[in-house]
Amino acid sequence: MQEVAILGAGEIGGALAHLVARRGVARTIRLVDDKDRIAEGKALDIAQSAPIDGFATQLVGSTDASTAAGAHVIVLADRAGAGEWQGEEALRLVERLTRSAPRAVILCAGASHREVVDVAARELHAPRSRVFGSAPEALAGGIRALVALAANASPRDVSLSVLGVPPSHTVIPWEDATLAGCALTRLLDEPARRRIAARISALWPPGPYALAMAATMVIEAISGKSRRTPSCFVAPDLSAGRRTRAAALPVRLGPAGIADVMVPQLSVVEKVALDNAMQV
Repeated sequence: MQEVAILGAGEIGGALAHLVARRGVARTIRLVDDKDRIAEGKALDIAQSAPIDGFATQLVGSTDASTAAGAHVIVLADRAGAGEWQGEEALRLVERLTRSAPRAVILCAGASHREVVDVAARELHAPRSRVFGSAPEALAGGIRALVALAANASPRDVSLSVLGVPPSHTVIPWEDATLAGCALTRLLDEPARRRIAARISALWPPGPYALAMAATMVIEAISGKSRRTPSCFVAPDLSAGRRTRAAALPVRLGPAGIADVMVPQLSVVEKVALDNAMQV
């Protein structure tokens, strides 16, 4: 991948720039923030760590969002001292980006960005394959940690997805969840799964580093460096004729963004819960 642009040099944006650089996913990372010269300072700071971390990615700081137009992936993160891009300001930014960079994948990395993804599809007619959010994968990481703790195992061995609208309408497809290749329903009984489900709302919103790590995983999948199937905020399929809203769903990614939405096997209760979560 040639270039990743990160709009916002706050905690998420700074951590994301460092993670993407260390993973060697892109040749150039452009960190953009209009506040003073914070983006330039953070880019320089990360670049100076290259000999220690062992990466060769070029980092550039800028105050002009229009410089992001040439990037393959453009990430909406958080601005220094101003938090995540939200509301009308976020939508105006997405509108400018879809016009100036029609082929770019726009990844919304913040925990509050489900609304941005939803409204961008409805009002701006942005393609759902190119404008989506990565925050649900950060939540999935926290849930995997809870499952591993309950099963006395490693989170690396836990495989599960997050669906719905966190935190109040989070759906976990337990039937498809596994631990070291074994069905999780065989290893954790119903009371244990209910206890885990009751703790999920406390994990939202994820912290800046978790959000940055989730966005990094998604960028790796887009670049082809990873074949993981992360959970992402996906805009509603407006062609289906149903009024639904953006929700977390597992996706398969490629160079053009979302290649396929992978809906796992759900029980009747889980299917009803997901339908309720997606209703407008």
